[in-house]
Amino acid sequence: MATKDEDSTKLSAQEKAALKERTRELKAAKKGAEAEQAVLDAIAALAEGERPLAERVHALIKEAAPHLAPRTWYGMPAYANADGKVVCFFKAASKFDVRYAELGFNELANLDDGNMWPTVFAIVKLTEADEKRIVELVKQAAS
Repeated sequence: MATKDEDSTKLSAQEKAALKERTRELKAAKKGAEAEQAVLDAIAALAEGERPLAERVHALIKEAAPHLAPRTWYGMPAYANADGKVVCFFKAASKFDVRYAELGFNELANLDDGNMWPTVFAIVKLTEADEKRIVELVKQAAS
């Protein structure tokens, strides 16, 4: 019988699948158009209700920071700087069996604001104001 500590370190099926995706991504090390096609394929594979949201976030990020390179990261759309480090990413709710999609920013994103600031934003739908905020955040993060 597994102890409580052993149970807490086990990965869920979704986490295991994401790690397998990440291993494949590292081996493939796609660049340019091939990497962007992998992002578009990942978006196309999303649940029908979530796909338009991911497509719009992808378009907004490309508009806000065209110098960020689209690529997949743990099987999800991500956007990397010239050094190949992921600045921001989209995480689909359907892929991880969670309540909402997320737009997240990694540590190197220039979002610092005082002693505490958000690095992940829940997204259930997008309004014009939300889209404007995403563009502002991505521009700041990628600066």
